[in-house]
Amino acid sequence: MYAIIETGGKQYRAEEGKVLRVEKLPQEKGEAVTFDRVLLRVNGDESKVGTPYLEDCKVEGKVVAVGRGRKIIVYKYKAKKNYRRKQGHRQPYSEVLIGKISS
Repeated sequence: MYAIIETGGKQYRAEEGKVLRVEKLPQEKGEAVTFDRVLLRVNGDESKVGTPYLEDCKVEGKVVAVGRGRKIIVYKYKAKKNYRRKQGHRQPYSEVLIGKISS
């Protein structure tokens, strides 16, 4: 069984027992989190599609880690104008262990 959930403006495939790396959540490490924006739920041959979300379906999980990703270098450059700007960015994330998909 798996579900497609939406969080942080992105969509993820959530399976029980798997760890997802999602955009940073307000929960701290060790706290429970519930995703109620479920777009699709598949159980074997049976599938339910929301319009846009399924009202009776929730995905429960637990935050196992909070951190920041690898550094991304943003470099702006204009030829022949001596214009150069270098900036780095590390995107914060939360790792969530998916526990139960309830329907």
